[in-house]
Amino acid sequence: MGPDPFADVALVERSGALHPLTDRRWRGDDGAPLALTPIRGLTPTDIDASERSLWRYARALPVERSYRISLGEGFTPLIDVPWGAGDVRFKLEWFNPTSSFKDRGVSVMMSHLRSQGATHVLEDSSGNGGSAVACYAAAAGVAAKIIVPEATSPAKIMQARSFGAEIELVAGTRDEVSDEAIRQSETIPYASHNWHPFFLQGVKTIAYEIWEQLGFRAPDNVVLVAGAGSNILGCDLAFRELLDAGQIQRLPRLLVGQPEHWGTISDAINGIDPASRGERVPTIAEGASIARPIRLPEAVAAVRRSGGAAVSVSDDEIRASVRSLTARGLYAEPTSAVAAAALDRFLAAGEISPDQTTVVILTGSGLKSADRMTTIFDEGRS
Repeated sequence: MGPDPFADVALVERSGALHPLTDRRWRGDDGAPLALTPIRGLTPTDIDASERSLWRYARALPVERSYRISLGEGFTPLIDVPWGAGDVRFKLEWFNPTSSFKDRGVSVMMSHLRSQGATHVLEDSSGNGGSAVACYAAAAGVAAKIIVPEATSPAKIMQARSFGAEIELVAGTRDEVSDEAIRQSETIPYASHNWHPFFLQGVKTIAYEIWEQLGFRAPDNVVLVAGAGSNILGCDLAFRELLDAGQIQRLPRLLVGQPEHWGTISDAINGIDPASRGERVPTIAEGASIARPIRLPEAVAAVRRSGGAAVSVSDDEIRASVRSLTARGLYAEPTSAVAAAALDRFLAAGEISPDQTTVVILTGSGLKSADRMTTIFDEGRS
């Protein structure tokens, strides 16, 4: 057996303090989220082509093989779709086991927690993250408790409950639900997809797949929806690893969309005072309605480092994008459709030119939000 390629990888705080990967911690002593120190980027020969899942990139994932919990997540289609001028491709993340991209991060996070002997976990979620944690906890034989906002789509709650998870509904905003979970984490190990650094390690595989599926090259632009910003951070991690490994020549621009009353990341990038938008109101893009992203500074830095941009879109624009996607055979939930609404904005503004390759990440299926999809298409007939 050769040397451990992750021997020098550690947990790092914003302050720079380091902790071994074996530490059972989900945030730093300074109260801020943790990250991992840099990991060596892959080359094409590092990919395990016999593995039809995100674990084909195992050499960039610091988890021992014997602890892996996999249900075939990752390796989702990247398809060409006519959408204005230029080369536009859509990454269909509803091909994951619970029909959202969250399965990527949870597979790697739960595998890591399994290596630490976890027998029960706590998660807070507006839907897709909770479904993923419940699913992979069941696969690992681990008990799970999921705290969710009362306004969460019933289909998402039912999916998490079907895997045997205990469900606790909490009145209030997504951020208030997170606060309640942090209080309960004093007694139950916290497997938060927003806090745990290993979740981002799984999410980063979406960028490795894009690189591989484009013939081992980076796109010019990646358009994505952001709530907490995990797709921003995952793409930033992987593309920087590839850049440092000499596999790409530059970082693709990260072009971000958020619901207009929940655009904390986009407002920070654009120098807008969120208070100027007035009182926050509910959005049909429930998965992106996060007022206080815990990794806000890192998300803003990642977009700026890529030379990217961000916009906030209205619910009317999101509804229109849901319809535009379904007209092309793509049944994306409203949260996913924020990315398509942002794509339209960036195309109209000239941020994306016809000679560029652009990848749009669709994070979850419309089947996850059947009630909201019904409302959108009932409105369309009135």
